[in-house]
Amino acid sequence: MTSNLTSNAADTLVIGLVSISDRASGGVYQDQGIPALEDWLARALTTPYRLETRLIADERPQIEATLTELVDVTRCHLVLTTGGTGPSRRDVTPEATRAVGTKEMPGFGEQMRQISLHFVPTAILSRQTAVIRETPDHAALILNLPGQPKAIAETLGGLKDAAGATLVGGIFAAVPYCVDLIGGPYMETDAAVCKAFRPKSALRPQP
Repeated sequence: MTSNLTSNAADTLVIGLVSISDRASGGVYQDQGIPALEDWLARALTTPYRLETRLIADERPQIEATLTELVDVTRCHLVLTTGGTGPSRRDVTPEATRAVGTKEMPGFGEQMRQISLHFVPTAILSRQTAVIRETPDHAALILNLPGQPKAIAETLGGLKDAAGATLVGGIFAAVPYCVDLIGGPYMETDAAVCKAFRPKSALRPQP
């Protein structure tokens, strides 16, 4: 499924959203992961973008094929997955993600667990990870996110106190600069939702 929020220009930011769930993909219940991601990105991103969405089962070959297709064929610059990162036998998203990656980016998973540990001690059971997948002329960052909408928003945007001051930084603050470094479009965010961080040398002048 494709969602066009902007034109299909060659330099358009393309984001893949993959919800991984046996029951949601089988129609047992309605998927909540992709709507949660769509809602957060709509609030956070000020850069025009296009979405590619996929709802698939917890099958490692299918996950690997979907991630590969989104990067190599659809040419996403960023892919966000939700679901399948726990310790149960059917949770194979991290294994599939590492299998298609060329560089592992463990800091993203470490920070997600730090955020979730503010709420539940079972956050240490989460196995979220991140990789970069590179082809000769393209690259993308792939991030595994939690399965619950509330946890998705918390890990992406971080935690703030009642006055709006950041208590724990969300992982998305580092995503735009990472996409810069692998050759993707320049991404900008609404600082009220998630302030992107870049070194001063990497900042572009504001119009």
